[in-house]
Amino acid sequence: MFRYDGPAGTVVFLVALPLCLGIALASGAPLFAGIIAGIVGGIVVSIASGSQVSVSGPAAGLTVIVATAIQSLGNFQNFLATVVLAGGFQILFSLLRAGAFGDYVPLSVIKGMLAAIGLVIILKQIPHALGRDADYEGNFTFLEKGASNTLTDILESVMSFSPGALLITAVCLAILIFWDQIAAAGPKFLTFIPAPLLVVGVGIGMNQMFHAFFPFLELTDKAHLVSLPVSSSITEFAQQFTFPNFSILSTPQAIMIAATLAVVGSLESLLSLEAGDKLDPYKRISPPNRELFAQGLGNIASGLIGGLPVTSVVVRTSANVYSGARTWISSFTHGILLLVSAMFIPALLNLTPLCALAAILLAVGYKLTKIDLYKAQFASGYAQFIPFIVTVTAIVFTDLLKGVLIGMAFGLFFVIHSNHHKAFVLVKQDNWYLIRFTKDTTFVNKAELKALLRSIPDGATLQIDATRAIYIDRDIFEVVSDFEKWASFKNIEIEYRNFASAR
Repeated sequence: MFRYDGPAGTVVFLVALPLCLGIALASGAPLFAGIIAGIVGGIVVSIASGSQVSVSGPAAGLTVIVATAIQSLGNFQNFLATVVLAGGFQILFSLLRAGAFGDYVPLSVIKGMLAAIGLVIILKQIPHALGRDADYEGNFTFLEKGASNTLTDILESVMSFSPGALLITAVCLAILIFWDQIAAAGPKFLTFIPAPLLVVGVGIGMNQMFHAFFPFLELTDKAHLVSLPVSSSITEFAQQFTFPNFSILSTPQAIMIAATLAVVGSLESLLSLEAGDKLDPYKRISPPNRELFAQGLGNIASGLIGGLPVTSVVVRTSANVYSGARTWISSFTHGILLLVSAMFIPALLNLTPLCALAAILLAVGYKLTKIDLYKAQFASGYAQFIPFIVTVTAIVFTDLLKGVLIGMAFGLFFVIHSNHHKAFVLVKQDNWYLIRFTKDTTFVNKAELKALLRSIPDGATLQIDATRAIYIDRDIFEVVSDFEKWASFKNIEIEYRNFASAR
């Protein structure tokens, strides 16, 4: 399996590295805190989780919460204590079987989330593909720092693109598109070289070639390259670790922040886990409660040694699947590589152009948001398509969690709408009326039942037959009880069949 998981883990490592650093920067935390979270997510969570393809690490969706929490608690050490406590809460959630939440998210919303993530990846990576790397913070929300947003960022990158970055991106995309055909037609050893890994090597090689022969094309600014903290010794490396101040947990504010991190992080992890299972080519089903337990362990470990909170993340999971990962070893490999690179080869990795990584993510984004997916959802009918497209739009213009919640609201509306009608059948013969329950009924059927009861004329005989309804909501009984009182004034006689016994 390492034949597949090793290269896949290497690709995920290269994609995760700038994201770990960027999310730490956006969170107002030490850059090394992002690397620690990536290491813990790769090593600790991948072992404890039951998912074969999910990848965990620092999440862009928590940046605002983290940045606000660090400021309100006074310092990063105080914040680390809340990360540890949040991990404890997540373990408690797992024991309470709270992982079932993911099962209640409609499939159309999950598909919309994946398509939206793909679209956001494309939109966010276009500036980096063109050499505008002013905001590589892993922030996947539409509104960015200052007055800019995703679309204005793209416009600015088009107006001020870097020729060198554009050339590297073009070559790298060509490799990603045509490598399978080239490898199949060439020597057999080429089939063992994954295209994304080759892209990174080509990106570094092209930029070094620009340095030697075409200096005007070279990407020299550190903003255009991976920027990993460099330690001159093991001692200096160890000094980058930070430890929590647990005394802060005596304050209600710290406990509330920990609870917020636990709830939001758990929701993102469960949604990402569900998405990962949808992407898994072997269609394996991951245990959600075990995932919550694994995320809890990960946050405890990360907080204890100075890392950001971790969650399962869709972008890295998608890159993992599309790089050929088959088991959790790929995620574990990416964590080991983060650790080794941070300790021994940061200078080498800092030669990697961000535009080469952008090319990889552009390919991943395209696979997630293919036009065929939109066509298939449209063909499924408006009850599937509208929650899908609303989720896509909401995530693109807000963020992941808000977009999913908006999509779920629309999905719930269509569930209620589809269950609202045809719960009852009205049969009439002379002055005799029958209302037959055709299925189980809940509060959403109240309006339909009230309308039918109001249509019964004075002096009629009404039979209510609930034989086919195994479950009848208390609200339905209340509606019938109210009608009984009203019927006594209208001389309406009511008979019950398999209904009164359930009251």
